[in-house]
Amino acid sequence: MIHTNPQQPPKICPDLLDVLNVLCPMHLVLNETGHIINAGPTLQKMRPDIALVGQRFLEVIEVLRPRTIATMQDLMANTGIKLHMRLRSEPKTSLKGILVRAPMANGAIVNLSFGISILDGVRDYALTSADFAATDLTIEMLYLVEAKSAAMEASRQLNKRLQGAMIAAKEQAFTDTLTGLKNRRAMDFVLDQLIEQGAEFTLMHLDLDYFKAVNDTLGHAAGDHVLQVVARALVDETRDQDTVARIGGDEFVLVFNRMTDPVRLDHIAQRMIARLEVPTDFNGDTCRISASIGSVSVHQGQKVTPEQLLDDADVALYASKHKGRACHTFYHPSLRDQATPEAEAG
Repeated sequence: MIHTNPQQPPKICPDLLDVLNVLCPMHLVLNETGHIINAGPTLQKMRPDIALVGQRFLEVIEVLRPRTIATMQDLMANTGIKLHMRLRSEPKTSLKGILVRAPMANGAIVNLSFGISILDGVRDYALTSADFAATDLTIEMLYLVEAKSAAMEASRQLNKRLQGAMIAAKEQAFTDTLTGLKNRRAMDFVLDQLIEQGAEFTLMHLDLDYFKAVNDTLGHAAGDHVLQVVARALVDETRDQDTVARIGGDEFVLVFNRMTDPVRLDHIAQRMIARLEVPTDFNGDTCRISASIGSVSVHQGQKVTPEQLLDDADVALYASKHKGRACHTFYHPSLRDQATPEAEAG
């Protein structure tokens, strides 16, 4: 109950406050002048930096409907009517409420709620179920929000795992398991993308010389070791934007993105050949190989197909084999007159 005294501001019965704080944690008690003389704990939590007690109700809260409310008298004239309001300071949270006259004196009690703005309230003020009356339907909404959030987080984590698994599967599908290089499928994909974009690039076809002799004399384990050494060397001699793929037993394709300068490309090819000619040790045995390379360049906007490019590079490669191996040849249509129908042994 609210007690009044002509010489003193109204005093609130502690028992009434206890009841209001439990049943209506978002209440405001107003005196006859419209000043706030008590604020519920949840409402005060929403404005921790402002002492609500002592403030005029209409200076803290804007009444949107009914639109005619501008004074305490207007407010009291709407007792029992649903009020649509919002806080005047940021964040301007929307509120619903109802005003009833205080049990005694000329004051009033306003009970507030978020209504459908509960999500904004939880987000902006970090409210929990403890900030609402146990019977408030807001509690049910909070449970639903929490359940939805948990479900969305579980879905997000599942999608993340699925995406990771898809990326891993795609990477595995595009990777040569022995060398860790890209495989034929990956090379086809890269070529299709570059051709579709009309980009300029160079394709090198590299075939190992004397590799068959390593396999035949020292065994497949030695051959696998040599292939892994070759893979590391080719990666070292290329850039991150380039592609190195193993497309067959001892065949490799290198795609140099945005590089068609023949001098630079020949320098890279000669450097790779020299590096691969360095003997490799395997279990005390010495493995000796070399490499023959054929290259074909594509200039910006040039109309080509992957099959045509690989065939041209293959013709240039076997021109290198024909010249005595361990060399590099750029494709030219005249090389087709020199091409032999059978491949030379590696």
